[in-house]
Amino acid sequence: MTMIDVYAFATPNSIKVPIALEELGLDYVLHAVNVRKGEQKSAEFIALNPNGKVPVLVDTDASTEKFVLSESAAILVYLAEKTGRLLPVKGEARARVFEQLFFHASGLGPAFGQAGFFQRQASESQPLAIQRFSSEAARTVKMLDNILANHEFVAGEAFSIADIAHFGWLWRREFAGVSLEKAPNVARWFDEMAARPAVQRAIERVDALAPR
Repeated sequence: MTMIDVYAFATPNSIKVPIALEELGLDYVLHAVNVRKGEQKSAEFIALNPNGKVPVLVDTDASTEKFVLSESAAILVYLAEKTGRLLPVKGEARARVFEQLFFHASGLGPAFGQAGFFQRQASESQPLAIQRFSSEAARTVKMLDNILANHEFVAGEAFSIADIAHFGWLWRREFAGVSLEKAPNVARWFDEMAARPAVQRAIERVDALAPR
């Protein structure tokens, strides 16, 4: 019997894992790691992820030792390959999914995160950093908008883990001060993503982790 545990919080990267699990129909137990209180730096959590960040997935099979995996993109790939879904098995279609995963990990995600940090933590002392990362966040959204002008999903015509990856930060875009007003194709895609039952279930479960 396989058991999947997910250690997460109501963060842009955390939400990706429950969305994937809900889409794939896999049972899992969700454990709250309150990053607002610094619980991701506790000795217990560092034992799971020395990098001290959520999310973390623990996949335990009765016949093998438990498998612990961090980094949201890596977890998405692992779950897709575990089930044979949401990731093409070969060729150009598979490459397009990885292209978007890497674009998210190296471009959109860091830009959104840094834009939000400097706007909220150093708004008066770091105007150049705010301009830099806010402009970069807007640029990545524009790139995504151009892609979605010609395709239903971010890696082509099929829903994939690349869509799940991008959804996380766009779900929390207010943190980065990002608007979709000038990105109608991203707005269309985001609304369709948010309407998916699996996405709604995941958001409800993740939101419940954050104390009101």
